[in-house]
Amino acid sequence: MDRTVRVRHSAEERREEAVDAVIELSRERSPEGITTQAIAERIGVTHGALFRHFPDKASIWMAVFGWLGAQLGRVAETAFAAGGEPLAILERLFHAQIAFVASHPGVPRILFHELQRPAGSALHGLARGIVGAYRERVKALIVQAKAGGQLPPGLDEDAAAVLFVGTVQGLVVQSTLFSGELDMRDAARRVFPLLLDGYRGASA
Repeated sequence: MDRTVRVRHSAEERREEAVDAVIELSRERSPEGITTQAIAERIGVTHGALFRHFPDKASIWMAVFGWLGAQLGRVAETAFAAGGEPLAILERLFHAQIAFVASHPGVPRILFHELQRPAGSALHGLARGIVGAYRERVKALIVQAKAGGQLPPGLDEDAAAVLFVGTVQGLVVQSTLFSGELDMRDAARRVFPLLLDGYRGASA
């Protein structure tokens, strides 16, 4: 007699599982290659059952970007919560961001894919909003560091924030190109002091 006990999942749990499946699948393939059938198979439901929790594929991706925004926000909040001087927070934020990406390598692929698409879609707006909010938090720390004398008053905070985000993105690209050869966390520890040297070298 089959005594297998089937665990019933709530609608919210199924939606969370679908988002997790997309994040996992993005490690293996490009976002456009992630089908709803693949998502359903990954979480162990039928294709039809998946659409009992999402009206269409676009709503799945909206949920994914909602998760991304929330997770990256938590990464930043944790870095800020420990307190300290602005540059100490900036360094924690840098390493926390790298650690998050190293643990979820599909995340940059999802963001970059959407940002490379023509503007105007809801997902493109969400991707821009996520990256833009992150950059603004970095900029605020740089402004505080300038006010506290940790960085030169002549430093362009907008350009410095762009450089910070670009450095993270550069490490992600290098890690992707040289998979298995580059430890992103180790590289980040060596790169961050160079980033600060660049900031401090700005003319007053």
